Parts: sequence; C-alpha cells; structure tokens
Amino acid sequence: MLTDARTISYAYALLLTGCISTGIRDDLTLVRDLSAAADLPEVAGPVQDSPTEIVDGILGQPLDADSAVRVAMLNNRELRASLRELGIARSRVLTAGLLPNPSFDLEFNPERQTGLEIRVEWDVAGLVLAPLRAEAAGADLDAARFDLAGHVIATGYRVRSSFYDMQAAQERLELMERSLDASAAARDAARALAAAGNLRALDLSAREAEYEEERVKVAEAALSAVVAREDVQRLLGLHGDAMAWTIQGRLPEAPLDRSALDDVERSALDASLELRAMRSQMTAAARRAGLARVEGVLPEILVDVHALVGDPAAPDALAIGGGVGVRLPLFDRGDGRVAEYEHELDAAFERYVGAAIDVRSEARTARARFTSSAERVRHYREVVLPARQRVLDETLLQYNAMQVSIFELLEALRERQRAELDAIDTRAEHMRSAALLDALLAGHRGAASQGEP
Repeated sequence: MLTDARTISYAYALLLTGCISTGIRDDLTLVRDLSAAADLPEVAGPVQDSPTEIVDGILGQPLDADSAVRVAMLNNRELRASLRELGIARSRVLTAGLLPNPSFDLEFNPERQTGLEIRVEWDVAGLVLAPLRAEAAGADLDAARFDLAGHVIATGYRVRSSFYDMQAAQERLELMERSLDASAAARDAARALAAAGNLRALDLSAREAEYEEERVKVAEAALSAVVAREDVQRLLGLHGDAMAWTIQGRLPEAPLDRSALDDVERSALDASLELRAMRSQMTAAARRAGLARVEGVLPEILVDVHALVGDPAAPDALAIGGGVGVRLPLFDRGDGRVAEYEHELDAAFERYVGAAIDVRSEARTARARFTSSAERVRHYREVVLPARQRVLDETLLQYNAMQVSIFELLEALRERQRAELDAIDTRAEHMRSAALLDALLAGHRGAASQGEP
C-alpha cells in the first residue's frame, strides 16, 4: 500500500512538471507582433555584458535612424530587463493555476492502539478555485504584454528622436564652424584696414569681439554634438570598443506625407496599447471580484485518507479509513475583498475614460505639431533660404562693384547661415514630430505625453 501511495505521488509530480512551463517565448512573439518590432533579443539565457554578433554586424556599417533602432531593440538594457520581467507575470499565472498540495502526516505513536498511522489530506475546493485564480492572473499577463509592447514602441521613438537630434547637432556644428570662418575673415579684414589707417579702433574691436563670441558659440555647439551622441549611445546600450560607430549621411529630408493624418483620433484610439492594457486590468479586477465571491460561499472541504498499521489485536492487519472536513464560511464571507476589487474596477474604469480622452487630445496635438513643422520646413526650403541666397548674391554683386564693404558681404553670409541653422532645427523638429506621430499610431502615447524638446 505504501508503494502505491508513493507511485501516486510521483505521478502527480510528473504530471505538474509536464504541464507547466515558465518560458516566455510565445509571450515575446505576441509582444513582437503588437509592437511591429522586427528584432527583439532572446532573453532566455544568461545575461551577456557585450553586444551580440548581430549588433556588431550592424555597428560595422554607418548607422541611420532605422539601424539605430534595430541596435536598441537588441541591446538596450532597460528594454532587455523589461523583456525578462515578463517572465514574472507568466510565473504568477502558472502559480495561480496550480492545485493545492496534499498534506502527508506520519505518526509512529498515535493515540489509537496501533504502531503507525499514515494520513493524507487534500483541499478539494482548490479544484474549483484554481481555474478562477488562473483566469485573473491571465488578465494581468495580458496587461503586462500590452505594457511591454508599448515600452518597445517608446524605446524606438526615443532612439529615433535622439538620433535626429544628434544629426541636427552635427550639422549645426559644421555650419557654425563655417560661420566662425566668416567671422575670422571679417576680423582679419578689419585688422588689415586698421593697419592701413582706414578703420577706426572701435570698429576693429567690434569685429574682434564678434569673432570671440562666435568661438564660444562653436564650443557650445561642439558640446551639444557630444552630448547628443552620448544620448544615442546610452539608448543603444553601447560601451567600450562598440562606441566607435559612425552615422550615415545627414539629417534626412522631412517626410511631408500627410496621409497618416486622416481620422488620426480614431486611429490612435484603435491602436492604443495603453487602453488595451487597462481593459485587461479591469478584466483582472472583475475576475478577482468573482473569485472572492466564490471563495466567500464555497466551504473549505478537506478530504483525508488514513491507514493504521500495527494493531496489537491483529499485528499483520492494515486498517484503511477516510474522512471529510468542512470549514463553513459563516462569518468571513469575503465581503471586504469583493468590495475592494469592485472599487478597484470602478477606479480603473474612471482612469480608462480619462486615458481615452488624453489619447484623443495627444493625437490632435501630434497632428498639429506635424502639420506646423511641415509647413515651416517647406517655407524655409522654398522661401526663406532662397531669399537669403538672393540677398547674398546681390551683396556679392555690390561688393564686386565696390558699392558695399567686405563687412556687409560677410554679414549677408552670416545671415544666410543663421537661416540655415533655423532650417536645420525646424527639419529636426519635423522628423521628431513624424516619429512621435508614428509611435502614437503604433499604440503608445507615453512618448507623446513627454512633449517635444
């Protein structure tokens, strides 16, 4: 009989081991589909400090915004940690769905006239409650998946936005260095004219002061370029030898396509992963309320089987018996827990309505940013820069005709360069607004709520 009991316990353990898996491969596949991410790392193995071969291969070529996002998807440490934490929600589902463990008692000197008593007890109510607990935990897992997919989208947005800022900072630095050359030419011309007695000392001092101020601005621009690159580097999770990456080309031309603006509010609502996660959280609260109601009316039923060995009257006999214990829910019927989950559900629904309102508002804001920056990019490209170029060309003609001084010519050049700086900033703003709109329509509004730099 003891052999049979041991066999049953082994079979029970093997059954649970075969049915339960803590792997998150299927969860990660769903996250990949929800976020439309082409690359997500395999996080089932141990933590690795160095980039993978795939990342090294991408870094071997000059990066653009798309390839930078690929590196971040594979190598961003915060994202990798969040992917691993998905296993926590998965494990909670598995734990919630398990049946209660049986209780084994072995007594060598029992009160009865026997030499050995063996008792096994098991809570039968767990058969009913385990599926309900698993359903509630499953809704929490769904919410974790949606939140993680939103984190993936937000990471992609941050990488794109920072990458565009880095490209714009590099372009500003190059343009300001050319502007510094113009200031140096003005200073040198002023020194030559002053040496010939054709320029006042006041004018010479003014030109030298302008040059020194330009040097300070160029130093600030150089620092901004370094900081912008480090921002990207942190998002890519790179260090050591992997920091020697280069960028491909300049800040791209702004995407002026406005097809994504059609019914942007409805599209943002339909895509919102935040709202889907909140619906899953409300489902979990509702299921826990239902579970608490069942627990409040379901009695705790303990079934036991016991065997008595060593009766002095019959030393070789084995007496087997059983019993049932019932704990009735007379006083604690779980009313407090039911009320707790119901209030949690009501509060979650209030936040859900508020979040839907915010999604609509941020969709309108993103559309306004995209439209405004697109118009300004077009205006700079088609009106402002050509106008400044005409001023420079006319000033050059006047200078060749000896109608204006070299200082006026250099000032016209600097004004055109200032307009180019503004155009670079506007183009970078439009690229960020396009990335912001893409993130919102992909399902994540957290990036939109951060606002534009």
